[in-house]
This record gives sequence, structure tokens and C-alpha cells, in this order.
Amino acid sequence: MPPTFTPALRLWSGLFLAAVSLSAQSAPATPPVELTKDAAKLYAQFCVSCHGENLEGGLGGSLVDDIWKHGDGSDEHLTRIITGGIATLGMPAFGEVLDAPRLRGLVVFIREKAARAREAGTNYAKPLDPDAVVKSEAASFRVETLATGLGVPWSVAFLPGEEGLLIAERSGALRAWRGGALLPEPIAGTPKVWAEGQGGLLVVRAHPDFAQPGNGWIYLAFSDPGEDGTAMTAIVRGRIRAGRWTDEQEIYRAPRALYRKAGVHFGTRLVFDQGYLFFGIGERGAQEQAQDLTRPNGKIHRIFDDGRVPADNPFVSVPGALPTIWSYGHRNPQGLAARPGTTGDGLEIWENEHGPRGGDELNRIKRGGNFGWPLITYGMNYNGTPITAETARDGLEQPVIHWTPSIAVCGLDFYVGERFPGWKGNILIGSLKQQELRRLVLEGGKVKSQEVLFRGIGRVRSVQTGPDGLVYVCLEDPGRVVRLVPAQ
Repeated sequence: MPPTFTPALRLWSGLFLAAVSLSAQSAPATPPVELTKDAAKLYAQFCVSCHGENLEGGLGGSLVDDIWKHGDGSDEHLTRIITGGIATLGMPAFGEVLDAPRLRGLVVFIREKAARAREAGTNYAKPLDPDAVVKSEAASFRVETLATGLGVPWSVAFLPGEEGLLIAERSGALRAWRGGALLPEPIAGTPKVWAEGQGGLLVVRAHPDFAQPGNGWIYLAFSDPGEDGTAMTAIVRGRIRAGRWTDEQEIYRAPRALYRKAGVHFGTRLVFDQGYLFFGIGERGAQEQAQDLTRPNGKIHRIFDDGRVPADNPFVSVPGALPTIWSYGHRNPQGLAARPGTTGDGLEIWENEHGPRGGDELNRIKRGGNFGWPLITYGMNYNGTPITAETARDGLEQPVIHWTPSIAVCGLDFYVGERFPGWKGNILIGSLKQQELRRLVLEGGKVKSQEVLFRGIGRVRSVQTGPDGLVYVCLEDPGRVVRLVPAQ
């Protein structure tokens, strides 16, 4: 009879023969075997004969059923077993056969397959019918459509009273929604944006004191076109009078010499607190620059809301460093929000960012913190090859949680309204790839649980709590703005 495999050790059944084969080829007269770095190919080479093409088992057991009788099945546990083996059970150590980056890639590959298997057996709410009621763990709601026929809506801004909403479209159009309808013409005179790749009009946001006399400021964050096809994230503010953008002031622009041609990773969201403005810029496809304090990309920045630089920013006195930098080592920030009840010295800013293939992150931002990209990551390259074997290193910040496989996080807000009391203080996070809205329950500084509220009605570009306590969501494919309304 074939041996019985326990799940935590099953991986070895597929690797054992490969190791023996490689050892046989190690004689001096035989050239060394060059192993692939592609995790899928490593699995096919070493594991598929025992565990099957879909990791669901064969001679060996399933690697995707989440049953782990020996150990907790964590990334660390799997890596340790693969590296050191278990001599008493005849499981060889593969640390000398597969290097650390390859081992990490194999673990990510197994995690991806396990997640896909779980998703295949789960039914998620898909509320395409406006009368459909979604019953979540803590509330029931309907999805109500506010505006359709939009290009690609990326964020909304709430205006007081009857002034309604502003909607930022990727193309650069700034649209107004008032009196229950989308006005036919966009606001005239807004800045030119670089609407290529992942660039465009990223965020519209009203100043917290918008309604105060002499204020009326609207902030726009966008991909600013430079010379020769370059671009970088920039921020301006202005006012709207009679349907026209006026009184524009520059709030943040990087030096033009630092603009890049890549069409990816512009990042950004805006957080206001006691006269300060925080925002994020992605690393613009140049991962090593996330660690370079002389460049703006791959950073969270802090300035005054009129564009001045605070003298107490963490890198103001560092020679050559850009004085606006608050934290660094970020890949592509896609959500940024302040935790309710925190402000000033006690302010908690939470951020989510895109990882590569795997390793999307939820972070609690720290003053001067280095969040590690690309020195550490829980993901790998899109082609299945490793970036690094390291997921942690002394002096580098760890995410609160990470998602592998990636869900392509986009947008983040804390629910602070009264219409969904069961969601109070929870984090709401959107997903582009999975087309879902998630609710995360916090316990102190940790995520206690997650719930998918809906999936499959469009790529979620942003999620924001409105002053009416409803939840507003920008959806792509097709472009529309919806809101979650309590079901009676």
C-alpha cells in the first residue's frame, strides 16, 4: 500500500524524487542542474506527480484543503519544513536543493491555489438588482445607484447641504451630482491630467472646513504631465464658481527632473488633520526608488494643507532627503484614512497598497517608518519568479495583514456613520481584481475578522462614508457611483 501523507508533510512526497535525481547529477563530470525560478514550473517539476495539477491530491494528499495536522500551516512553518526536512520521517532537507527565494515562491504558489479552491466553494452576494437585499453578518443593505454613464469614476467629494457630490473621472473630468441627478457638463477649467495607464484624475476632496467663510477649497490629486511623456502625482486646490474651476493654488508638485515615463503606480489618497495634509505616491514602477529619500515616489508625504512643509517632519534634517516624506518603502498606496477618534500626536493613519503577485498590504503608518518595499515582501513577480525570500527584516515595518493571492486593494475608509451601527469603527476596503467590498473588524491594532459584503458588480475604485451615514462606492465596468442603503 502507498504511504499515508499528513498535510503538513505532503509537499515532500513530490520533492523527494527530484532531490534524489539532482543528487545523482552532482558528480564532477556532470554539469550542475539550473533550476527554474518560476514557482509554477517548480511545482510541475517536483510535486505534480504526487499532488496533482491542481494541488488537490493524488498519491499524496491535497495541499489546498487547509487541513494541517502537524503544525499551523503558516508560511513560516511550511518554509521551515521544506528547508530543514524531518529526518525521523525520512523527509529530506531541501535547503541545499532550492534556495530561499525559490522556496518562498513555492509557498506563495501553494497559497494562491488554496485561496482559489476556497473561493470556488463560496457563494458571494452579487446585488445587481436594486431591490436585492444583502444580509451581511452585522447589517442588511441594498445597493442604490446614484449616477451612471460615467467614464471611470475614481473618487467622490461630499459638499454641504444641497450642493451634492463631486465625482472625479479618470479622464480628468470633474462632474457634479446635485438634486438627485448628474449634471450634463463637467466643471470647466480643471487641470490637465496625464490619463494614461494607471494615471488620471485620482482624487477629489473638499477641505474639512469647506463651509466656513473664506474657505470653499476643493483639492484635486492627479497625474501631472511633464516633458517627453513623463508624469508624477501632484495636488492643487481651487474653488468652483458658476460651474468653473477658479482660484487654483499649487499644493504639491515634485521637481520636474524626478518625473517618470512609467504609466503605473501613482498612488494617492488625501487625509486632513489639524491643518496637515497626508498623501501617498506609488513608486511609479521603479521599485528601488521606494527606498531612496531623494525621490518622492514610494512614499507617504505630510505637508500643511496650504502646501508648506512642516519643520518637524522626520527627514527635514537629513541631507538630500525630500522634506515632505513621512514614511517610505511603499509600493503603490491605494487607500489612506485616519482612524476615528485619533488626531494630533495620537493620529492613526491606515493605508492599503498593492503588492506584486501576492502581498497586498494593510499598514498602520508610522512617522519615519520604512515599510520595506522591495527589500521585503509577501509576494513575487507576476511571472512567478521570486523578488526576495525575505518577508521580514529588523528595522522594517510589518503589515497589519497581507493578502495572498492579491485582491488588488483600492480605497479604504473607516465607517463612522449611524445608519449601520454594526459596522461602527470597521474598515471598508475595495478590490479591483476581485470586484468586491470587504469589511474588516479591528480589535486594537489587529484585524479580528473579514467579511466580503459583495462581489462581481464592478471593480471597486473607492469607498467612502458619506455625511448621511451611507456608504458610497465608485465602480468601474461600467462606470457608476452607488451607495449602500440599510434594508428596511
